[in-house]
Amino acid sequence: MYGKLPNLKRVVAAFLLIGSLSPAARADEAALDSLFEQLKAADPEAAQQIESQIWDEWSRSGSAAMDLLLDRGREAMEAEDNAAAIEHFSALIDHAPDFAEGYNARAMAFYSEGDYGEALADIRRTLELNPRHFGALSGLALILQELGMEDQALEVWRSVADLNPNAEGAQEAIESLEKSVEGVSL
Repeated sequence: MYGKLPNLKRVVAAFLLIGSLSPAARADEAALDSLFEQLKAADPEAAQQIESQIWDEWSRSGSAAMDLLLDRGREAMEAEDNAAAIEHFSALIDHAPDFAEGYNARAMAFYSEGDYGEALADIRRTLELNPRHFGALSGLALILQELGMEDQALEVWRSVADLNPNAEGAQEAIESLEKSVEGVSL
């Protein structure tokens, strides 16, 4: 694991240098825009409901068969069978390569397995397809923290908070990282 760390740092650094990500072409983009605007102004309780609506939108592939693969993969993850989850999500990606949530779900499974390289590759693809995916950004921030890349993690956590001010753990991570990275003012 540690022998691969310098290569992972290079992959993450290159990943962070990507300036613009192409948005997914979705018919319901206007509805998502509205939900994101509501999310920014919502109190914590309302934010949970809005966030749930966003996740519901993201989880719809447009195909019942693909949605079933996503559900099966999530069920496998809940059962802590990451290998089966990765198989389901990989099948989903094979059949629906432009469905961002397939990559995000597989990234979570790879992360659970400790395979940060594969998780980062899937996070990258998720964000190429859906730049506002605060879940994928949160996963990226966690990996960066675990790799000791606190400056970059802080930047990503701030992006998460910009998209979803009530995102679970974001404010706490920002405050902790600010103290670590920027120090405490006297």
